[in-house]
Amino acid sequence: MSSLPQSAPTAVRPPRIDSQQLLKGGKELVIVHGGEEYRLRLTAAGKLILTK
Repeated sequence: MSSLPQSAPTAVRPPRIDSQQLLKGGKELVIVHGGEEYRLRLTAAGKLILTK
C-alpha cells in the first residue's frame, strides 16, 4: 500500500461585505438573530460596536 501525502485542508474564507453596504449611509442597524435583536452602530471615531 503506497502512502500518498495528505493535502492540507483549504481554508474556507467567510463572505465579506463592506460596512457601508450594511449601514446604507446610516449610523445604526438592527440584526435579528435567534429571535434576539442586536444593534450594530458606527461611532463618531469610525469604529463599529455590536450590542445586544
